[in-house]
Amino acid sequence: MFLGEDLLGWLLLALGAAMVVGNGLAIIRPPAVKNDTDLKKAPILRSLIYMFLGLIAAIAALGTLILK
Repeated sequence: MFLGEDLLGWLLLALGAAMVVGNGLAIIRPPAVKNDTDLKKAPILRSLIYMFLGLIAAIAALGTLILK
């Protein structure tokens, strides 16, 4: 298989981890440059939901990679 047998697991792990880190950083430190169209801060509830979904995806991916 192209790029190994575990490609889907690695991609899911990367996506889940990126969701957790990206939304966490958006909550902790919003961007300094602000336009009129930008939000003043990240929507907390939506960011927490995305972090939770990313964490579930990362845990599922780790489970498939470790238990294989």
